[in-house]
Amino acid sequence: MKLINPSECPPQNPSFSQASIATGRTVYLAGQIGMDPGTGTLAGDDVVAQTKQIFENVTCILAAAGSSLERVVKATIFITDLADWPEMNSVYAEYLSGHAPPKSTVEVSGLALGARVEIEFTAEA
Repeated sequence: MKLINPSECPPQNPSFSQASIATGRTVYLAGQIGMDPGTGTLAGDDVVAQTKQIFENVTCILAAAGSSLERVVKATIFITDLADWPEMNSVYAEYLSGHAPPKSTVEVSGLALGARVEIEFTAEA
C-alpha cells in the first residue's frame, strides 16, 4: 500500500492520509471537505463554494496518486442539509461531466470544521 499526502494540497490530519493506493490499482481518498489549502479554513460558508473547493483538492490528490476525476469509480457524499443537495449536485455534475460514477448521499448532523459537505472518492490508479 502507498499513502498519498501531497504537500500542495490541504494539510493532512495527522490521524489519516489523504489517499492510499492498494494493490497498485485502486485509490481510496479520505473524506474531503472544502478546505482552502492556502488558508487552512473552509473556502466559504455555502455548499457551492465548499463543493468546488472539494473538487479542486480532489483533483490535486488524484493527480499525486497518478489518477484523475475521469477515473473515479465511486463517491460517497455527506451533507448536513439535504436541502443543499441540488446546489451541491450541480457543482458535482460540472466536475464529473460525461462521467457518472455511482454515488451515495447521506445527511449527517455535523462535519469537521462546520463544513456543509464532505465527499469521499474511490478511483482507479
